[in-house]
Amino acid sequence: MNSARLVRFAVFAFCLILCGFILSKGSGTAYISRLPLEKETDGQSLAAGTGSASGEVVENNDNDISLINNKDSSNIQSTSSNANDPQKIFTDPDGYQKIKAPALNVDEGDRIKATFVTLARNSDLWSLAESIRAVEDRFNNKFHYDWVFLNDDEFSEEFKRVTTSLCSGTTKYGFIEKDQWGFPSWIDTEKAAKVRQEMKEKKIIYGDSISYRHMCRYESGFFFRHKLMEDYEWYWRVEPSIKIYCDINYDIFKFMRDNNKVYGFTISLPEYKETIPTLWETTREFTKEHPEYLPENNMLDFISDDNGNTYNGCHFWSNFEVGSLSFWRSDAYLKYFEHLDKAGGFFYERWGDAPVHSIAAALFLPRDKIHFFGDLGYYHVPFHNCPADKDIRDQNRCLCNPKDDFTWKGYSCVGKYFSVNKLKRPSGWEDLTD
Repeated sequence: MNSARLVRFAVFAFCLILCGFILSKGSGTAYISRLPLEKETDGQSLAAGTGSASGEVVENNDNDISLINNKDSSNIQSTSSNANDPQKIFTDPDGYQKIKAPALNVDEGDRIKATFVTLARNSDLWSLAESIRAVEDRFNNKFHYDWVFLNDDEFSEEFKRVTTSLCSGTTKYGFIEKDQWGFPSWIDTEKAAKVRQEMKEKKIIYGDSISYRHMCRYESGFFFRHKLMEDYEWYWRVEPSIKIYCDINYDIFKFMRDNNKVYGFTISLPEYKETIPTLWETTREFTKEHPEYLPENNMLDFISDDNGNTYNGCHFWSNFEVGSLSFWRSDAYLKYFEHLDKAGGFFYERWGDAPVHSIAAALFLPRDKIHFFGDLGYYHVPFHNCPADKDIRDQNRCLCNPKDDFTWKGYSCVGKYFSVNKLKRPSGWEDLTD
């Protein structure tokens, strides 16, 4: 009896030893294959921390720009033999406009001078990392566009390292000069402080914030003038804590160019009137002085319900923007911004960059230059854009609940955008109203 037990125990122990040996061999191989010891760059193996033109922070002579060349875009190959096919708008049998994308391609010979641009601080790193990952996973891992980060302080090494590791294109880091992030000489700071206190007592969102006002003024009139932005003709603005819900299998920048679009948005809603009491009056002063900047077929009827006497507050939510930088650099917009800036409303009130951008686009652009992106799926607290058309959601693997969509709710201005432009609404929009 005892001998039998010993034999069984010996066999059992041998099996345990054999299994442990096999598992240790397999797991050891798998672990080693995943060790991030080296980075492949241009066919060379680059050990972490050794320093090279690729993967290294390079300080500019002006000491306000740093650049990390994360990927060599010259290695990108076209995945389509018909690489120059444009992304076009077409009308489906129901009359709704959709985007017709060709076979996915990245044609370096026709590469758009475009970049993502983000205004952020070091403290935004991890909420921004989520945004970058969403944009990269849904779009940019196919196209590898650059990313420009701007800050009124120096970016930390951790910020640069983490963001560079997440971006598939070249990352650039710029410093905002104090004359663009501060009170202009003509602003009465005591008057501005009194306004902030009054807004605080009225519980107006960001009413007492100085930095928010600096941000709105900078986004309104200066981001497109930064040295780093001089290399580009198109931009996509990205902010921390946003989500992209759907795959984007076409080049958005080429789509904008090929269809003669200038400004693209995803969410539209009315502005808080308490923050902009004199913005429209100041705008009308400008348009009376410069009627030459107003095209006949502009979109005044989107932002005014009474032929321009008053502003209805509708604006494009500027935390998402895709657009042509040439518009912000145009004489019309530069003179408009200067007029607003001298009026002092960024500080004596709380003018936001969203209504400023939206009023300018609606007044100074022909209406067919503005595009609503209804196929991307987008979120910025607290509003969702989830495609109404179930075919689009399925085709683009959208990870959003259409019942959460804000687009067709009564408080949204997208319905008005469709109405004034006589556009067909997408299939299923009726199910997403209030």
